[in-house]
Amino acid sequence: MHFTDLDALNTALVACRQCPRLVAWREQVAREKRAAFRDEDYWGRPVPAFGDRAARVVVCGLAPAAHGGNRTGRVFTGDRSGDWLFAALHRAGFANQPTSTHKGDGLSLKDCYITACVHCAPPANRPTPEERDRCLGYLEAELPLLKKARVLVCLGGFAWDGALRGLRALGHEPESKPRFGHAAEATVGPYVLLGCYHPSQQNTFTGRLTEAMIDAVLARARELLNERA
Repeated sequence: MHFTDLDALNTALVACRQCPRLVAWREQVAREKRAAFRDEDYWGRPVPAFGDRAARVVVCGLAPAAHGGNRTGRVFTGDRSGDWLFAALHRAGFANQPTSTHKGDGLSLKDCYITACVHCAPPANRPTPEERDRCLGYLEAELPLLKKARVLVCLGGFAWDGALRGLRALGHEPESKPRFGHAAEATVGPYVLLGCYHPSQQNTFTGRLTEAMIDAVLARARELLNERA
């Protein structure tokens, strides 16, 4: 895929219907809704990235949540994972407020841009390898358009592997395949990848990911920016 700017990329992305299983699921969820949101109009389409287009830090997630981004139309917005992520971004100085509930809620990001490896909500939050690979074309087109991006914070192993695949397609080949782990760090071409456990309820409720842990990853991202200034 090739796009001249992010607006053109997002226009194509929102209209994408490449993956029949994901199209069927995202639209089914948007029709049937969750009882708590029965009076809301669901987005029910691919969810574009969000943030500062001059950002040096790019946060990469797995995919939108069925009743989060698939409902609100904004990545990591309206679900528990997003509550954790945006609170942490606010503490780190990358967001002007600690909450992200819906479009038009006043949220803005500074020096941070949030994207995903897969832009449609998948059943059971598990895209297939084929769905991942089809959607990675958007990430491969997106990264060169984010001309100041230097640090990629990968939320979970799926995002870590997806980012590596996308960078490899852009000609950035690591010397050896870096392994994902929390606080893992790898230089790939002009980028530094930072690993962070995904802020899913499974991780945050069990204490596998704490506020201090995600704060430390974002603090390291800030350090890397200062080192490369």
